[in-house]
Amino acid sequence: MSRVANNPVQLPKGVEAKFSATQISVKGSKGNLEMALHDAIEVSKEGDTLRVTAKNASRQAIALSGTFRALINNMVTGVSEGFQKKLQLQGVGYRAKAQGNILNILVGYSHPIDFDVPKGVTAETPTPTEIVISGADKQLVGEVAAKIREFRPPEPYKGKGIRYLDEHVYRKEAKKK
Repeated sequence: MSRVANNPVQLPKGVEAKFSATQISVKGSKGNLEMALHDAIEVSKEGDTLRVTAKNASRQAIALSGTFRALINNMVTGVSEGFQKKLQLQGVGYRAKAQGNILNILVGYSHPIDFDVPKGVTAETPTPTEIVISGADKQLVGEVAAKIREFRPPEPYKGKGIRYLDEHVYRKEAKKK
């Protein structure tokens, strides 16, 4: 059985956590995040640490306490340090350009793709073949990066497409005559 919920969540300097029986909100330098809490768990504050405990000894309550501890830890990390995902474009003529909250992507289609970046996430293009997605909400950053990657996933024969920076694409050998 997992013991994730037994570890307390440390609150770094500059991060405030307010919670009630149904909701928790974490505020820091990178933003403010809120999340609804489940009825089977309880959050308590001891100094600069947060503890998540199950209200009863059921399997579901114990599992939810570990899950919510991990989610609260991600919220604290997000508002203090932030999260980022890096995408790389590989292919001849593949490039991207960030203009405010719109990301213009050229990946071999007859038209450019204008992706509207949601609020709470920023998209930067340090080079024309690199996209950096950053924000405080880990789930939202990952979702936006996955949606961008979905426009042209890497193909196994030439390796062209949009991939995560640390992603390894298994290459297949071409058909032989």
